[in-house]
Amino acid sequence: MRNRETSERIQRLRQRFAALTPREREVFERVTAGKLNKQISAELGMAERTVKAHRANVMEKFQAESLAELVHIAAELRSAPGPSSIST
Repeated sequence: MRNRETSERIQRLRQRFAALTPREREVFERVTAGKLNKQISAELGMAERTVKAHRANVMEKFQAESLAELVHIAAELRSAPGPSSIST
């Protein structure tokens, strides 16, 4: 029963990841890698305020209440068996 629950959770997380825009995915990857908004804005060539907006959208789409929870979600997605479009 536990495997089924885990499998369903991973499926929901993958669906949420698929709902991210390409820019939100770029921000998600960098935020969960521990980069600061300022570093992300420099890497992606956008204003820090825009990074914050994308980050807020990502948090909302994943229903994450904290950065720590978002990092945990990213780790779950990266370690889940099967096809994944999340880079490491």
